[in-house]
Amino acid sequence: MKSYHDALDFLFARTTGAWKLGLERVDAFLDLLGNPHREVPSLHVAGTNGKGSVCAGLEAVLRAQGLRVGKYTSPHLVDFRERFLVNGEPVPAEQIVEFVGRWTPEVERLGATFFEATTAMAFEFFKTAKVDIAVIETGLGGRLDATNVITPLVAGVTNIGIDHVDYLGATLELIAAEKAGIFKRGVPAVIGEPDRRVAALLAEMAQAAGALPITHTFAAAEPSDVHVDASGTSFRLGGRPWHTPLVGAHQAANAAVALAMIEALPTAMRPTDAIAAQGIRQTVLPGRFQQSGKYLFDVAHNPAGALVLAEVLRTVRPKAPLVAVLSVLSDKDWRGIMDVLSPVVDSFILTVAPTSPASRTWSLPDPLSYAREKGWKAVVHRDFDRALVRGAEEGATVLITGSFHTVGDAMDRLEVSPTAG
Repeated sequence: MKSYHDALDFLFARTTGAWKLGLERVDAFLDLLGNPHREVPSLHVAGTNGKGSVCAGLEAVLRAQGLRVGKYTSPHLVDFRERFLVNGEPVPAEQIVEFVGRWTPEVERLGATFFEATTAMAFEFFKTAKVDIAVIETGLGGRLDATNVITPLVAGVTNIGIDHVDYLGATLELIAAEKAGIFKRGVPAVIGEPDRRVAALLAEMAQAAGALPITHTFAAAEPSDVHVDASGTSFRLGGRPWHTPLVGAHQAANAAVALAMIEALPTAMRPTDAIAAQGIRQTVLPGRFQQSGKYLFDVAHNPAGALVLAEVLRTVRPKAPLVAVLSVLSDKDWRGIMDVLSPVVDSFILTVAPTSPASRTWSLPDPLSYAREKGWKAVVHRDFDRALVRGAEEGATVLITGSFHTVGDAMDRLEVSPTAG
């Protein structure tokens, strides 16, 4: 393997075709690596939305406690190395080149997918980096997700929504069963779903798996006195005030899930409330209502995520006119996303993010026709760079949203760092 770009070309070539769920390939690959996942204590997070926020909160609190923390999340925004962080720093490119060069024959022999290869890579990197603990985000679902090879110290499910129906099922019950697949015997389970019926279903599944104890954050201690402004979100929880720089009432709920998972850790690893509060105040999460000049970046890629974004926009009220540069993958409910955003934006610029997979690129005449039927102001600029220019010309605030591809491609072109404040 000659270069970092060669290594990425090899990995991304393995993203073609349908998503292959199952643990047999990643199990076999990890066995060849010496099972590094068994040597790194971990926390495991699943859910339809909010996973990234909870992982960011966990990472920040654990680092505030002085631990060396690995974090594995997906997808990335600009640089592939964002997926593997050690104390907030991406792993060196040379490490990725060396790993891919060494293990290419086995990846090919096993038929490992992109996500399976990168998951195994994460565990190997974290073992090599001698992290004290790793925060692991599921990729898709939970039960058959490649990350589900671990037996974590705590497992948490944020919430359940309709997404990835081709793989996880078309009902909340079926999707909940897949997400709840990360619960394990003797491992504390934390449930962040606010809907009591769905939360009860998750609790039943956690109990059936033998998880112990089972904590429902909204039943145990629901955030109160939530206040949102451009500086972040303040709330009360467990009798004390908290503040996260992440913007939106939903971020109080996400912080509560992270704090419940921290509380479920073994006593020796559990921080004081003061340290936990310090960590929550230092939470960083790229691409979630991230502002840079007149640009607002948010990776909302389903109606539930768009609904949360719309609520934040109503609360913060950025400068008008607000123009949305929107590119959504074809297998997502783009109609639902547009329905939710239409009352809070002045116009749509419909475009195609350059890194959108060809097999999942939406057909632009369709959303344009839909907008016209609804009476919304919308134009099409298939050229992404032209769409960004048009947005800047017309908007006092330019919202860039619809997918990780959309946000990442815009950040790359506008030279905005995903990790900038």
